[in-house]
Amino acid sequence: MSTTANWNYPTPIRFGAGRIKEIADACAAVGMKRPLLVTDKGLANLPITQSTLDLMDQAGLGRGLFADVDPNPSEINLAAGVKVYNDGNHDGVIAFGGGSGLDLGKVIAFQAKQTRPVWDFEDVGDWWTRADVDAIAPIIAVPTTAGTGSEVGRAGIITNSETHVKKIIFHPKIMPSIVICDPELTVGMPQVITVGTGLDAFIHCLEAYSSPFYHPMSQGIALEGMRLVKENLPKVYANPNDIEARGHMMSAAAMGATAFQKGLGAMHAMAHPVGAVFNTHHGMTNAVVMPAVLKFNRPAIEDRIAAAAAYLGIDGGFDGFYDYVMQTRADHGVPDKLSDLGVSVDSIDTLAAMAVEDPSAGGNPVELTLDAAKALFKACI
Repeated sequence: MSTTANWNYPTPIRFGAGRIKEIADACAAVGMKRPLLVTDKGLANLPITQSTLDLMDQAGLGRGLFADVDPNPSEINLAAGVKVYNDGNHDGVIAFGGGSGLDLGKVIAFQAKQTRPVWDFEDVGDWWTRADVDAIAPIIAVPTTAGTGSEVGRAGIITNSETHVKKIIFHPKIMPSIVICDPELTVGMPQVITVGTGLDAFIHCLEAYSSPFYHPMSQGIALEGMRLVKENLPKVYANPNDIEARGHMMSAAAMGATAFQKGLGAMHAMAHPVGAVFNTHHGMTNAVVMPAVLKFNRPAIEDRIAAAAAYLGIDGGFDGFYDYVMQTRADHGVPDKLSDLGVSVDSIDTLAAMAVEDPSAGGNPVELTLDAAKALFKACI
């Protein structure tokens, strides 16, 4: 791989193959001497994780590890991680993995020394100002998938285990101080995760691009992010070892999360409750509901999507873009309906009520009413 770069938008990013070897230097740069590496259960014993722990150990940073992270992390996982962090006298977090490990790692660093419960910092109004800023530990983020973009986000999503509602915990200092984007870490992803995370990145860009809010910088980033996914997802699907394409997918993931500062929409508003209730993969859930939401939003976004289609080299305006989405799903093994993910018809009313309350609903270009949400879930299930 020939591309190596250092970026500082929206936070310092060390991008390039093999750059995980800089983990000790990154820790020194933010003053970490005893970091806790937070990742999910599936990654804990894999070579990429063990070799990173080896790098930490060789630099005198220890082998602190917390891996009790569920696919949709909850406050139970958070409490366990905070205990390990405090009992081990750690001074920072290396958030390592996909969205679950990154989100929980960031919130552990945020919450470990706070005196208020985590729900007091939900992304509502100015609730973030309740936090003790000086108590927030430094964070280094190391993504091992190319989808959520949580490595460049100022929030983490935690599922309330009692209500099954996903909550966004926000604070500007949850943004990692340094990101290491090493495409070599993504090579071993199972194909289904490559697809789910890759389409999640595409949908982050698509929903940000479609959002009615004004943010020209995000608009441009979203458009180019969609292009990178369109060109490179088929490559990594066909050849998991294509490191150049893996790198472009990592870029698209970070771009999607940067772009959705402009807003998300009904795809995410639907996917969040489905994931919380049925424990489905977030990106794959988004991919299943994408066509129905595109149709629903057509009156408000038809011209905008036609412009995007032209940039992406897709003929036929909105209809051509829609056909591209359908063909991409078929080519990459995306299930046709939510029932294929285990979602039941009798859950429609519950899921619809949760979707209209989800923060992402406010960014949809067409108002997501309760009746509309029910109709969308019915069409998708």
